[in-house]
Amino acid sequence: MVWGLEAEKLKDDGIAGSVQVDFSKLSMDEALKILKTSKKGLTEDEAQKRMAEFGYNEIPEERVNPVARFLTYFWGPIPWMIEAAAVISAFIRHWADFGIIMVLLLLNGVVAFWQENKAQNVIALLKQKLAINARVLRSGEWRTIPSREVVPGDIIKLRIGDIVPADVKLIDGEYLSADESTLTGESMPVDKKPGDIAYSGSIAVKGEMIGVVTATGMNTFFGKTVQLVEEAKTTSSFQKMVIRVGDYLILMALALVSLTFLVAIYREESILEMLRFALVLIVAAIPVAMPAVLAITMAIGALNLAKKEAVVTKLVAIEELAGVDVLCSDKTGTLTKNELTVGEPLPFNNYEKEEVIFYAALASERDGDSIDNAIFSALKEVADRLDEYKILEFTPFDPVIKRAEAEVSNNETFKVTKGAPQVILSLCNENTEVERAVEDLAEKGYRTLGVARTRNDEWEFVGLIPLFDPPRDDAVKAVETINRLKVRIKMVTGDNTAIAKHIARILGLGNKIFPMKEVLRLGGEEVGKIIEESDVFSEVLPEHKYRIVEHLQKRGHLVAMTGDGVNDAPALKKQIVV
Repeated sequence: MVWGLEAEKLKDDGIAGSVQVDFSKLSMDEALKILKTSKKGLTEDEAQKRMAEFGYNEIPEERVNPVARFLTYFWGPIPWMIEAAAVISAFIRHWADFGIIMVLLLLNGVVAFWQENKAQNVIALLKQKLAINARVLRSGEWRTIPSREVVPGDIIKLRIGDIVPADVKLIDGEYLSADESTLTGESMPVDKKPGDIAYSGSIAVKGEMIGVVTATGMNTFFGKTVQLVEEAKTTSSFQKMVIRVGDYLILMALALVSLTFLVAIYREESILEMLRFALVLIVAAIPVAMPAVLAITMAIGALNLAKKEAVVTKLVAIEELAGVDVLCSDKTGTLTKNELTVGEPLPFNNYEKEEVIFYAALASERDGDSIDNAIFSALKEVADRLDEYKILEFTPFDPVIKRAEAEVSNNETFKVTKGAPQVILSLCNENTEVERAVEDLAEKGYRTLGVARTRNDEWEFVGLIPLFDPPRDDAVKAVETINRLKVRIKMVTGDNTAIAKHIARILGLGNKIFPMKEVLRLGGEEVGKIIEESDVFSEVLPEHKYRIVEHLQKRGHLVAMTGDGVNDAPALKKQIVV
């Protein structure tokens, strides 16, 4: 984000089409200049000025007055008819009818408001517990502040375990590994180097870097996804059904009342007598207790779901979920565990499988990133051997050379390394047999690590370690249960096609797998047809998930979407089951 004369100059120069600038394409010096800051950070006074200009670093919520929200439960075709009956009964002083009608009307509103308000309170409490802080350089001193007080131009420090509080251009430090799975669906950490952008909401899993805040609040990558959520407006099938029933009953009641008035006028009867007949007709024509019965029934459903630790924010979602015929499910963290697991190692040069894991562990850090943790978890019976080796020198994983290295000593001193297979192979001058093995594992959906050690000061290739994000323990059973209920599951993932095929094969999801980019190239009705027939979508972006749900709805399907990431939010909002 840029502002003032500098923004206008950039617009005139053609660098930015608006006051938004793509900082990923700018040098670090250019970024600092545009943001009117330096590596020494902002002063407290300047930070407060920018806070006043740009607001808090948070996504603004549309807050509805509780009274106004309560009154919405008395708005609609059937409530209108009930309210009309109450007015007529009061006018002709049928107080018993008036009391019964008002009790039923209020019961509907109170039950629905109480249940949904309780869900909103639970969500608000969760948000408070999830509040995060940021380390910011202000007036020459590092201090910890609430992340909502971060402003564009702030210099912040990111370390292992930190949630990135805003979009940040990294300007100093060796590297940072960020988990962006909640934003993109990609299960593997993404390596960042100086000049790269770390996105708001991602998690630093390895390394330490300093960066300058380029965007906050709604201007972040996270915020743009939220804008998609705001655009996702829809009416549930339950609400449509109630409206259709209400419209039909209103027309029927108006026709009968009009006929009654015409007959009464012809007979020259009194208006009071006509109103009595009108009241009888209206009360007979409308299911006065229906809204209350529906609200109570769905509240009971919400209570049963609450016992299973599910929070229902909209009562209509209960009825909507019961009619679903297509379930679109995210992969990472929903069908899979979102934690890397080591597959069966593939040894070379007469090494054993256990040795491949052991040498990889020597080149790893305890409590390191997800890859290191997966390797230590796979050690098993050879774990005790690690204590026999002394680490003389350790070089953490470097995203530039794409490997980690350690010099170790036992009865002999040697080096071990692990990293990208092609990099390790270049050290060892290995033959094409290993390259073919890497390609075969990739086709099966595995990411691979190469492992090597020195012998007589020359690198020797030890083997390959396949890595994958395994399905949840209950995923296969859940898929089978959903299929028995005649609901078709479609897996939607940001991972590549090979990984999508691998997980789909394990879960038994079907073999009609398409990269989303290829589907969208078709255009027209062909897109909707392919989306309807597909079992799995790969390489999917957040806006793609929104479009998948939209196309399925247009073809008459009642769609549910489940996911655990920001990238799922637009589709979740679109299909109303939230």
